[in-house]
Amino acid sequence: MSNNINLNDSKNVYEINNLQYPNITSCPNTSCMCFTRCNLPNPSIFTPSIQYQVDVPINLAKSLEGKYFVGYADNLSFGKGTSAWARLFNPPNSGVNLHVTVWTISDVSESPFRAQIWFNAIPPGVPQESPLVTPANLAFCPPVSPKVKLQYATNVSGDPVGGIKAFVRRGQPEATIVDDEQGKFIFPPGGSFLVFLSNPETPNVAASGRVAFGWWEEPICNNK
Repeated sequence: MSNNINLNDSKNVYEINNLQYPNITSCPNTSCMCFTRCNLPNPSIFTPSIQYQVDVPINLAKSLEGKYFVGYADNLSFGKGTSAWARLFNPPNSGVNLHVTVWTISDVSESPFRAQIWFNAIPPGVPQESPLVTPANLAFCPPVSPKVKLQYATNVSGDPVGGIKAFVRRGQPEATIVDDEQGKFIFPPGGSFLVFLSNPETPNVAASGRVAFGWWEEPICNNK
């Protein structure tokens, strides 16, 4: 008797849709049709049927491990004597190190702008948490939640204090700034990576933009 499912057979389709085969051990074959979404096993590295060697990009490797996240802060208003900022903040009790992979500034209209990059600084204004964050690997069920917070503030006065102003970028209206850091900026619990936006060349012009981040989180192991 054949173990193959004929997906054109209405009885088989009915049995699949009604979860007669809820997991891989009882499924007649390994078709994904035999699974509901949350019964799928979490992704893992498996033994291939052929032997080969590949170089896996670090971002893909961290995504396979469920450690990579992306997100952005939108409608960052500044200008007319004010600034805006967005940052990745690693809470003191997170238990992970933050690795900043990529950051972008886009959709700034009307005005040239300046972006200051600060490490571990205290920014002005009241931080708000962006809900626009997601894990890169959606095959995990339930999805993995980040420990790091993506925070922002708009129309703030003053400059960041403490920390280190690491470098500065300048951009023109409608231009996008992208920097791929490949995880080399690393922040322990309590640290932060801050993008601080202003338009000192045209201070009387109102502007707004978007800042996006990609990052991974590496658990801190205590071997003591």
